[in-house]
Amino acid sequence: MQRAHIPGIIAMAAIVVASNILVQFLFGQWLTWGAFTYPLAFLVTDIMNRVYGAAAARKVVLAGFVAGVICSLIGTQIMGEFGPLVTVRIAIASGVAFLTAQLIDVAIFSALRSGAWWRAPLASTLVSSSVDTILFFSIAFASSLAFIHPATDVSWAAEMLPLLGVGPVAPLWVSLAIADWSVKLLLALVALIPFRAITRRFG
Repeated sequence: MQRAHIPGIIAMAAIVVASNILVQFLFGQWLTWGAFTYPLAFLVTDIMNRVYGAAAARKVVLAGFVAGVICSLIGTQIMGEFGPLVTVRIAIASGVAFLTAQLIDVAIFSALRSGAWWRAPLASTLVSSSVDTILFFSIAFASSLAFIHPATDVSWAAEMLPLLGVGPVAPLWVSLAIADWSVKLLLALVALIPFRAITRRFG
């Protein structure tokens, strides 16, 4: 491991750990505080990809994945009011979504890296964030995927409510997914500012 990669690995691990903690605290009705920290993982991946290349970015992704697995293992052992803080199904959803989305991010960024400076980070983050949201919320909460871990009770997520409180009736988890995805898209645009500043300094 190159010494230059260590800050990226530490940053990714810190974001994953912080997001796993903050996801327990609500921000309004449809979001948790973790929704605002987790998208920074894509920024770290893109910066590492731009400055050090795809191989370095994948090392950072692996570090984040390992940190997430450790957090999930700890969370499954801590009992909250309604059971373990992290259920097996949510742990699986989190791991699959993170690893898949981050590797997609690396691949898209690498394919577009020779274009305009903003195209690779924006396109890779928009696509990978969407994949992350779809995978996590469907694996974690969709009734059709209950076979993943039948013992996990996610019936609360299937409650039929107006979409985001105002739209057509849909399962609660769909509103949660759309709210989460919206934050990711907004932060993908905002993240272009630190991405440009950091990569110009170290690129």
